[in-house]
Amino acid sequence: MLTVSFARIKPDKETRLREWLAELGARREEVRRSLSQEGTRQEQMYILPTPGAPVLVYVMEADDVQRAYSVYGASTLPIDESHRAVLAEVLAEQLHLEPLYDCSRD
Repeated sequence: MLTVSFARIKPDKETRLREWLAELGARREEVRRSLSQEGTRQEQMYILPTPGAPVLVYVMEADDVQRAYSVYGASTLPIDESHRAVLAEVLAEQLHLEPLYDCSRD
């Protein structure tokens, strides 16, 4: 299943978020271990510029999205603990958007 989430980035925290995303790219093996533990096949993150605050767009593909979030939330892997801390530091409110169109082969 594919899921997309959105969150506003706190003022003056975009640079910190970009640094963290670059660090994730440099720590790919740790990230892959986390994804494997969660049952997540792939994830992507984008920063969407908006007139107000930039928005983090998070895309994840997993067999069971709720299980993946649950495992991530309980994970004691250093990469996951750091990820949760950085996101708490840089993100403001979640934006709750429903897809206007959704279709899959299955």
